[in-house]
Amino acid sequence: MSKRIAVFAALMAFTAAPSSGSAPQHSSRDRAAAFLASAQRLQAAGQASPGEGKILYYKDPMHPWYHSDKPGIAPDCGMKLVPVYAPEVADQPKPGERKILYYQDPMNPSHHSDKPGLAPDGMKLVPVYTPEVPAEALPPGGVEISSARQQVMGVTTAKAEYRALDQTIRSVGQVAMDETRVVHVHVRTSGWIKKVFVDYTWQQVKQGDPLFTFYSPDLLATEQEYLLALRARDSLARSSFPEIASAGASLLQSARRRLELWDLTEGEIREVEQSGKPAHDITIYAPATGYVVDRKAFPNQYVSQEMDIYQIVDLSSIWAEGEIYESDAPAVSLGQEAVLTTEALPNVALRGRLTFISPTVKPDTRTITVRVEFPNPGVKLKPGMFVNVELHRGLGRRLTVPVDAVLNSGAHQRVFVVGSKGVFEPRAVTVGARTGEYAVILSGLRAGEQVVIRANFLIDSESNLRQSVEGMQK
Repeated sequence: MSKRIAVFAALMAFTAAPSSGSAPQHSSRDRAAAFLASAQRLQAAGQASPGEGKILYYKDPMHPWYHSDKPGIAPDCGMKLVPVYAPEVADQPKPGERKILYYQDPMNPSHHSDKPGLAPDGMKLVPVYTPEVPAEALPPGGVEISSARQQVMGVTTAKAEYRALDQTIRSVGQVAMDETRVVHVHVRTSGWIKKVFVDYTWQQVKQGDPLFTFYSPDLLATEQEYLLALRARDSLARSSFPEIASAGASLLQSARRRLELWDLTEGEIREVEQSGKPAHDITIYAPATGYVVDRKAFPNQYVSQEMDIYQIVDLSSIWAEGEIYESDAPAVSLGQEAVLTTEALPNVALRGRLTFISPTVKPDTRTITVRVEFPNPGVKLKPGMFVNVELHRGLGRRLTVPVDAVLNSGAHQRVFVVGSKGVFEPRAVTVGARTGEYAVILSGLRAGEQVVIRANFLIDSESNLRQSVEGMQK
């Protein structure tokens, strides 16, 4: 249109030019020849010089996305616009080449254009040719991508193959005391504590170590009854009546049994027998080896049967309590092997067993509490310490693909299988367990088939676009 306006302007200028009185008058043939030469010069001004091809548009050399239909100066940098000739447009069809259907953004295949140029994101549009494989020969949802476009998109593939897998579930846990190894110390009758031997929390004790001495009027009376029963047995033993001698022995046995129930040791009872006098104070001993986690024993303190005077815990075995996601619940079972590590002991890895799985799911975190029991040699693990717990389960030899190959839409899962001549076929698959880099394929694939592991999202968008276009054409 601009060329027509220029030619029309030249014509008007030529016809309106006044003729000089001294100049010779031109014939109509001469004036027509001059007009034709002027129009040809104007038309040549809008075309490329010989050998350069047709000018498509003008662009800013510093900002190639700025285009203009006519030459001039770029508004942002002040540089002269340079022409873009037809040979500069990439991927123009050559004689004998397939027909170009449209141009698309290699990074966003959904963006199409009917002419070459730049995409809104600054990428150069690439042509899409008529497929080498007829559309009717493509599998449902399949797409054909040339090798050049595959390189631009960064398509990477991997083989589906069998692997021996070991599933590992990781959790962060916290060391806790083994509740089955906690011992409580009580007295069997009311009384007063006299002397305390273990007088601070977390003091280590061994089984049989003295804890405190204890005075009880009831216990003292029972000791006196025992001494009386002892004398009665000796007296009645000389009786000529067997029933009387047997009654004395039975009375002594009952009195001794009451002393044993009140935690008097065999040595303390023997000492009462030998001295013939009741012991004013008795000693209470540690029933187990461990650490005192709670202490309520103080000198001259009154205590009763229901009072918890000491709590002793054995830390030679500990618990590690952690959380696993509800999706991992099918992969754990009681007795499963576990490995414990911690940053506090970088060179220590303890092996234990899963002993508890919570029957409920925490609603706020959607996790399940699990408990693993570990040996604690040297008491290196302390209650409250954070640890890493790994639960291992062997899955055997399974057909796998890299995790990145699986596209999960929520309703279904699929992969793109590489076919011949650059054809990519979407294939619905059933995915099993995931173990780090690999996913187990239960159905939908065969060993040896190549699947896309990178740029599959771009291929998926093009596949969906093709299916939408085919649906509109039906």
